[in-house]
Amino acid sequence: MSFDSTIHAKAVELTKLSYQMTAAAGSGHPTSAASLAHLTTVLMYQHMRWEPTNPGHVSSDRLVLSEGHAVPIIYAACADLGVTIGKAGDGMRSMQLQDIETLRDIDSLIDGHPNPAVGFNFFDAATGSLGQGLSVAAGIAAGAKLDGLDKRVFCVIGDGESREGQIWEAVDFIIDFGLKGVCPIFNCNEYGQSDTVSAQQSGDVLKAKLEAAGMDVLQIDGHNPTQIQNALSSHAQTMYDPQAKPVAIVAVCVKGWGSPSQQGDGHHGKPADGGGLDQALTELEQTGRQVGATADMRLTTSAISEKKPAAANRKPVMSFSEAATAFGMTDQVIKGNFATRRAYGLALHALGQAFDDVVALDADVKNSTFAEDFYKDDQLRDRFFESRIAEQNMISVAAGLSAAGKTPFVSTFAKFLTRAYDQIEMAVNSGANINICGSHAGITLAADGPSQMGLPDVAWFRSWTTVANHSGYPAFYVLQPSDAHQAYALTVAMAQHEGASYIRTLRPDVEFLYGNEHEFHLGGHEVLTAGRDLLICASGYMVHEANRALEMLDGQGIDATLVDLYSLPFDQEAILDLANQNNGMILTIEDNYGGGIGSAIADAVSADGGGFNVRQMCVRRIPKSGKTPDDVLAYCGLSAEHIVAQAMSLLQLTTA
Repeated sequence: MSFDSTIHAKAVELTKLSYQMTAAAGSGHPTSAASLAHLTTVLMYQHMRWEPTNPGHVSSDRLVLSEGHAVPIIYAACADLGVTIGKAGDGMRSMQLQDIETLRDIDSLIDGHPNPAVGFNFFDAATGSLGQGLSVAAGIAAGAKLDGLDKRVFCVIGDGESREGQIWEAVDFIIDFGLKGVCPIFNCNEYGQSDTVSAQQSGDVLKAKLEAAGMDVLQIDGHNPTQIQNALSSHAQTMYDPQAKPVAIVAVCVKGWGSPSQQGDGHHGKPADGGGLDQALTELEQTGRQVGATADMRLTTSAISEKKPAAANRKPVMSFSEAATAFGMTDQVIKGNFATRRAYGLALHALGQAFDDVVALDADVKNSTFAEDFYKDDQLRDRFFESRIAEQNMISVAAGLSAAGKTPFVSTFAKFLTRAYDQIEMAVNSGANINICGSHAGITLAADGPSQMGLPDVAWFRSWTTVANHSGYPAFYVLQPSDAHQAYALTVAMAQHEGASYIRTLRPDVEFLYGNEHEFHLGGHEVLTAGRDLLICASGYMVHEANRALEMLDGQGIDATLVDLYSLPFDQEAILDLANQNNGMILTIEDNYGGGIGSAIADAVSADGGGFNVRQMCVRRIPKSGKTPDDVLAYCGLSAEHIVAQAMSLLQLTTA
């Protein structure tokens, strides 16, 4: 019984620490932590192949805590094991038991929910917004599979959060790609935040659902050390059996294990304090005696595999013209127009050939986003992950791939990204290097109507451009290319940037505005015409519509400057200098709902305090289907004629 008794003893010790640290913080979830005491102990002290002194080792097994609120039990183990914490350059050190007293402090590395970006490298991704961890685990495992590593990725999931549809998107993805290195562990402790969980999330029903999806399921007592170890060993054996199904573990646990006074309803997210803390600790001592908790054997983590992935190889990327020739698109170029979505696909293909760390994901629209250019290349196909109609899972998988050292490009319609905003936010919080393409953006999609048009996307992504990420860069760059050369160059620039970027591409073909000689960069803009009366700032398709308007304005004797404001954020000083050269008159034009480039320029003007006059043109009514982009632009008041009218009004002129 030495194994069981030793695991029990350590589980009691870690649970006590969980109660003590949450009491010191005045907040936290000790009862959820207690339900994972034995699972955590067997995993971190005995079963996982990892090194506490190097928790981020590329070849080590990984643990993703999807139910991030239960993190005190992990912190307790890390403090006990002396896990290395901190950021490179700021001082790395071993975690000490006294560190647990700083839980949730503003200057602490011990955050309220898991987050590697604050300096806790045991974790690969920020979790706590429930339902996302299994997708992240799948992404880490997919990266390991590409690198030929046999690492295992354990993911602990709460029974309550298993109601989230993303969990089942991830299960399908794991089975689709044969990611047997992922070991989902469902913590069935029967209680959510406000009530018991639904019977649909019971251990028995979860087991049946997982089996129906195509997994082998091991249902165990989550507080029985031998059962836990045997289940984990069974999972390890299936990794090398080509006939075996992916394995999941359903662990029946007790919320508030070891402390009867902390069990049942009403204890979620409530630390014990005062007499309640003393009672909980006394009860844990009593429970330890009842289960024979005695530390009579030495617990040691398992050795890491010696195998390491090859270093990423990056070669020079072809120019747009070279890629068009190499990939058989010369005829399209000769025609003189080229959709920015097609240019994105061309660049993604070229990047895949040049950068072997680039991977691509799409959500069943690859023939529309042109991510299929990557997929159709036999040399790249194993780095393409068709995620099906499951955008939330796709984004979190990409975050996992980023944690595995890959550079993911994620593509779908801009409209469909809205359902994954939470997942995108968590990826940014994690410090993920993630590149997102929202295709079919704006109202020029026309015939398919507003159910397919990305319209609030610029405002949402633009909010991230006002925030610094963990490295001091904008949390997102938002890129709206107006032609194929620009789209191609900016896609390449995204791959070379360490951080998050969003590129917005168009369905209709557009004329070329630039050539191979033009250079574009994140944060840049391009002055297309220089004038003195009015500064027009436009992006994407609206640059072409503004060009049409310039000819009409010239006929009215108005000399306007046109800026292709293809990036957010942008050089505010340079744009305001241009505005000053145009009497402070600024007209912004965009084919999305408000809160985009117009608001960004208005913010810059407000901060400057100068005498500027800003007029914003954007989509101000819910659009509808139209047979052509011109039809919908006119319907929404964004045609060249409308631009001219707004310019004249701004300048307080009447049409001649």
